[in-house]
Amino acid sequence: MIFSNMAALFVGLSAPLAHGGVAVNHFNMAARAIAPFVNPVPLRIMPLGASITWGQASSDGNGYRAELRYQLASAGNVVNLVGSRQHGNMADSDVEGWPGFRIDQVHQKALDFVPQWKPNVFLINVGTNDAVQSRNISTAGERMEQMINDLYNMSPRATVLLSTLLLNRNPATERNVQSINQQFTALVSKLRNAGRSIVLADMHSDRGPVDSDLFDETHPNDVGYRKMANVWFTALFQANDLGLLQGAEVVPGVPDNGA
Repeated sequence: MIFSNMAALFVGLSAPLAHGGVAVNHFNMAARAIAPFVNPVPLRIMPLGASITWGQASSDGNGYRAELRYQLASAGNVVNLVGSRQHGNMADSDVEGWPGFRIDQVHQKALDFVPQWKPNVFLINVGTNDAVQSRNISTAGERMEQMINDLYNMSPRATVLLSTLLLNRNPATERNVQSINQQFTALVSKLRNAGRSIVLADMHSDRGPVDSDLFDETHPNDVGYRKMANVWFTALFQANDLGLLQGAEVVPGVPDNGA
């Protein structure tokens, strides 16, 4: 079935998804995209966050990154993952993931390293440690907004994909997660209304990791990370359909393809 409406990108895990000649099955993890983005630009992607971005508890250390990169490359897109660190057994293992870090700490790392690569896509999943520590929960959205505004200042051609926080098995942490997710959802609407290039990647849903997909209270297992990759891929497709993706700023020594 071909969906002409962008809302079709948000169908549940139980049904295959197709749009613009591209089919992605979010239930069968072996399924791949079968066509490239329309008029694709090289994707210089910075995965930005804490331990989940790092890939903690995945069997290969890659987390969601290898699966997402495979899907994008299989669809004909040129991809270079960038960051100051490397983790996992994948070839293009660059990442800006800092286990144990809160939003403000990841923000500081972004200030240090984003100017070196000027990504045109940020995949942001951070705030879980704020939730675990019950640290300034009511201002999580404000702190995230400050970081995102700095990302735009440092890399003006960037599109931000902001992830909601994953389900957490600890009831107290989960209450904080839900509060932060409400703030992040409202923030994406606010920034979109202000003309910013941003898309919400809703990981706290039946499309993202569920309880059985967690390795511990907080981190996904391999199946959970593959589901995260699917949610990121869908959000990237939405950004492409909205015309948000721009070619990255030229940075000497930074190739288009990180493979």
